[in-house]
Amino acid sequence: MPQAEELERKYALLFPHLNERQQHLIAAFDGQRLGRGGIALVSRLTGFSRPTIYRAIESLTQPPLPVERVRHSGAGRKALAQHDPQLVQALEALIDPDTRGDPMSPLRWTCKSTRQLALLLTAQGHPVSHMTVAQLLHNLHYSLQGNAKTKEGKQHPDRDAQFRYIQRQGESFLGRGWPVISVDTKKKEQVGNHRNSGQEWQPEGHPVEVDVHDFPDPEVPKAVPRGVYDQEHNEGCVTVGCSHDTASFAVESIRRWWREMGHPLYPEAEGVLVCADSGGSNGYRLRLWKLELQRWVNETGLDVTVCHYPPGTSKWNKIEHRLFSEITKNWRGRPLESYQVVVNLIGATTTETGLRVRADLDMEYYPTKVKVSDAELATVDLYPHRFHGEWNYTIKPQITKV
Repeated sequence: MPQAEELERKYALLFPHLNERQQHLIAAFDGQRLGRGGIALVSRLTGFSRPTIYRAIESLTQPPLPVERVRHSGAGRKALAQHDPQLVQALEALIDPDTRGDPMSPLRWTCKSTRQLALLLTAQGHPVSHMTVAQLLHNLHYSLQGNAKTKEGKQHPDRDAQFRYIQRQGESFLGRGWPVISVDTKKKEQVGNHRNSGQEWQPEGHPVEVDVHDFPDPEVPKAVPRGVYDQEHNEGCVTVGCSHDTASFAVESIRRWWREMGHPLYPEAEGVLVCADSGGSNGYRLRLWKLELQRWVNETGLDVTVCHYPPGTSKWNKIEHRLFSEITKNWRGRPLESYQVVVNLIGATTTETGLRVRADLDMEYYPTKVKVSDAELATVDLYPHRFHGEWNYTIKPQITKV
């Protein structure tokens, strides 16, 4: 049958370059042109059913569709949601049981994967695949999302007033040319050839090789980066400790900042404003913090005013998003193999806005659980402010200022 061979060769050459509708139309034209037995022959050669070819023959008598369309509007198999009007409602009841379904739904306490949703819907009499579930969720404007840290818990009634007070104190100190610093401790980092989150450019197929397991080495304590951030000059001073994060270590980091950076920048300053969190090694309830500040104040002759952020608001401390976040970006994907590597990576941190960071290593041991007696606390020359004196206070030197 030379005619059949010619058609078969024609379809083999043309069909790979045509869309579905164009293939149907050519098959319909050939079947109609061949006359008796033509449609059966074309159906056998193309694999198209006879009803499909007959519908294509009808399309040849209709106005042509736009080039970008394959079917007439409304053609094709109807969406599953149209065949099963209750499907979408059942899906929403599962995905959001608190507001649309049973609060005791089994999915309330499990991960809502598309496969799990598909199985439950099928069991409820709505047979559906996980791919269809995913498409329905997108149509309903659902998306994969992580948790968002937005709820701060119970807030102190004077929370906003304390923020305004810190702002006024900062403006007052800067107006006199005195330093305003933010202090805090960055997350402790495990030292060794361990995986560090993030990615950096490397030759393709040659990532930095690190240990399979991140088991801590008891002989190598974690690095404790304690930072001081100068708000006026956009400069940071980070002391990397190898011991514990104590009040003594916290004040030592301030001492180092003043000696290396603060005093050269503010030689005429008579006071410094320290903005700190309300907890941790610089908490407002911590006796050792105040005693150590008094010792440093006596060394420098400065008046030190401390303003603590209200409880639960540590993320507003400027050092968090102006210094620590930039350090994390700078060492992403780099294993922190040694303390010196930690110091070097911190010291190399810069930003387009001109951030400059100085980092050094503190090998001293700082013991924990140091008790401060009432008699020792009484030696602190502390002056609480009228507004929340527990959060805002000034410590004055007990020696004559030089």
